[in-house]
Amino acid sequence: MVQLHNRPGVDEAPGAQAPGGVRSKGLDSNSVGLLGNAVIGVSTVAPVYCLTTTLGTTVAAVGLQMPALFLAGFLPMMLVAFAYRELNKAIPDSGTSFTWTVKAFGPKVGWMCGWGLVIATIIVLSNLAGVATEYLYLLLGEITRSDSVAALNGNRLVHVATCLALIAVATMISYRGMTATKGVQYALVGLQLAVLGLFGVMAVAKAAGHGAAGSLHFSWSWLDPFRASSFSSFVAGLSLSLFMYWGWDACLSANEETGGSEKTPGRAAMLAMAVLVGSYLFTAVAVQMYAGIGSTGTGLGNPETSSNVLAVLAGPVMGTGLGVLLFVAVLASASASLQTTFIPVSRTVLAMSVYEALPASFATVNERYRTPGRAIVTAGVGTGAFYTVMTLVSSHVLADTIAALTLMICFYYSLTAFACAWYFRRDLRDSVRDALLKCVFPLIGGLTLAAIFAKSLVDMADPAYGSGSSVFGVGSVFVVGAGLLALGLVVMAVMMRRSPAFFRGEVLTRDTPALVVPD
Repeated sequence: MVQLHNRPGVDEAPGAQAPGGVRSKGLDSNSVGLLGNAVIGVSTVAPVYCLTTTLGTTVAAVGLQMPALFLAGFLPMMLVAFAYRELNKAIPDSGTSFTWTVKAFGPKVGWMCGWGLVIATIIVLSNLAGVATEYLYLLLGEITRSDSVAALNGNRLVHVATCLALIAVATMISYRGMTATKGVQYALVGLQLAVLGLFGVMAVAKAAGHGAAGSLHFSWSWLDPFRASSFSSFVAGLSLSLFMYWGWDACLSANEETGGSEKTPGRAAMLAMAVLVGSYLFTAVAVQMYAGIGSTGTGLGNPETSSNVLAVLAGPVMGTGLGVLLFVAVLASASASLQTTFIPVSRTVLAMSVYEALPASFATVNERYRTPGRAIVTAGVGTGAFYTVMTLVSSHVLADTIAALTLMICFYYSLTAFACAWYFRRDLRDSVRDALLKCVFPLIGGLTLAAIFAKSLVDMADPAYGSGSSVFGVGSVFVVGAGLLALGLVVMAVMMRRSPAFFRGEVLTRDTPALVVPD
């Protein structure tokens, strides 16, 4: 079966429309290839940053099964990645999840899916800026051998000012287009993966030589997720591992700027996922072999270690000199992701504006750089304002907001997976390949993420979840997560009054693939 893609060329004037309502955006076509797109996907995930913040907390949830949970989290993400790839072949639009769910389920569901992506990205951007700032001062402290320099991160005004400066730099690079983005990312991603590989090799070597008190011999049982102590601990660990893979879909958000936009972004996403799961599994096993899961010293079960594992292990594993490289790698990881994470949020906002789901001002594309300039700047300003307010009001609220991120991720990923299964429902009988990749795999991935979403909602209602604070007896993580999604309904209601044509389905039409005779 041949499908009608209904896609205008990206070199057409912004807003040019093809059958089915799909519109061009005026972005810089063919500005990135397969490797560059895959690098953007890896960079957005920020593997080194994710590992240092998640290794210890995952061990706290599932103990020795930490590597298994990293593998378990990869499986639903891979199934959802198939959905993204197939949808991108049919509708290579920079609006990705927003556009595809509108085509499958209609304007309201699509709008909320886009809202979930935008809110998740703003939360992550603010967290990335905070982590980059923390590691900047840790690195400066290591270089200068000065505790007072490292302690500057604890000064709230200095911390916030540095965060805002980093956000401004990332915004500027993103504003200058995919060519500038790609050049920076090759260096930063290459650096962090090289250092991570060196760290893993040295950790395994020292573990084999019994270089630490808690060192363990490798066991294949570490890769069995069913050995988790309880279902709740399994879900908690799985939620953490989902966060570690979030961001690979940035490959698809750059589809209108990628050569071979129908196939290359999907291949780049698969390549990025392969790099990520390999890096995570190797590092998880290496760290667990070296440090063990004890609750003292360098053990991963030590509460003083769990929040920043790589910073604690840098010196013991790599030595004082090389250990500095690990601080550089985490800083590079957070900084690189801070910059590329602007891609999905700005392209989604651009698409929503082009299709009249958001104010028309966000559809502005810079004539020189051919980027969604206003959307990028607005995302930067919004991130800076969000982080400043949250930091000054309460560190607990900021922590709970980040903890609620799992809800946003599961929300829009599962909707996109369901959209794929529904959109291609007529293809079920065409071939086994179509049935599996377009319907069965996406449906399983979507149901898995939907189940995690529901279970997380229940768990987050417990005041003990997250920072331990509550609102009228309900956990603050639940209040923040559900509140942000509910805020989307309010904003959507406002846009329904301002842009009724979109919500009547007159701008971006709901449809399924057309059946045509092959040439």
